[in-house]
Amino acid sequence: MAITRWGILGAAKFAREHMGPAIHTARNAELVALASSSADRAAPFAAFAPGLRLHDSYEALLADPGIDAVYIPLPNHLHLEWTLRAIAAGKHVLTEKPMAMRAGEFDRLIAARDASGLLVAEAYMIVHHPQWQKVRALIAEGAIGRIEHVDTAFSYDNRADPGNIRNRPETGGGGLRDIGVYTFGCTRFATGAEPLALSARVKLENGVDTWAQVVGEMEGPTGRFTWSSITSMRLFPRQEVVFQGETGLIRLSAPFNAGLFGEAQVELHRAGNMRELWRFPAVNQYVLQVEAFGRSLQEDVPYACPLEFSRGTQGMIDQVFAVATEI
Repeated sequence: MAITRWGILGAAKFAREHMGPAIHTARNAELVALASSSADRAAPFAAFAPGLRLHDSYEALLADPGIDAVYIPLPNHLHLEWTLRAIAAGKHVLTEKPMAMRAGEFDRLIAARDASGLLVAEAYMIVHHPQWQKVRALIAEGAIGRIEHVDTAFSYDNRADPGNIRNRPETGGGGLRDIGVYTFGCTRFATGAEPLALSARVKLENGVDTWAQVVGEMEGPTGRFTWSSITSMRLFPRQEVVFQGETGLIRLSAPFNAGLFGEAQVELHRAGNMRELWRFPAVNQYVLQVEAFGRSLQEDVPYACPLEFSRGTQGMIDQVFAVATEI
């Protein structure tokens, strides 16, 4: 099995706790390098990845010929710049969401990807989880008939951490950019639908959205349906997605942080009190994401989350910001 050699730009907490171990665990990957000027912050990475090379700058890591792919978990406002730099250095790139701050910026990424022939993608891990592949298949086969309405919700509370990059406008913070990509993108992925008219109400603190309610219509292969989303960085933690059709209903109880928020389960309810349940208790979607990226490199398998898909989700977020009313 061919091995993709990975480097990480920055010793971010998320990379330390999730993506670094996922790269180390994935069957077709090896974590070989980290860029960090802090030996203390790099130490936990070296603990689970012995032999890790430490570079004291991002530029030095990108110049390392022993790296095939780069994972970028930097603050949001740095994603576009360092993704483009990594492409210019000849590296395949997986960048945390949101990969760009506006949909139009994806055009630069798509052009750079096409010119280089490299694999460049947003780290949108949920599309690699079997619960979402199951939901997509159920909807496609008509298990709940024509979709009539979709409810999505994602919230957590980080008000106690005002210095967090999600609470700072200068680092591209805000709930919509952080978790709206999930409530918006999951609907697009599962149904193939795109937004029509949307309306939104938001609450702002220090220039970032801490609560957003979005409602509107979307249209996909089965027709139009109504859609709603709640995202918040100031509410008790909640994750739930419900697809309601003419003849049934699909519910996901841990749709985004499966395994961390709770066990991934897909419920299918149909007439006559019929209920089916699929459980996914031991799935690490971050490992699956790394392995899928490697397969796309090594076996020319289409990647489940191309830049064009990520551009569409960012376009939906842009649309919400354009129509939002502050309350």
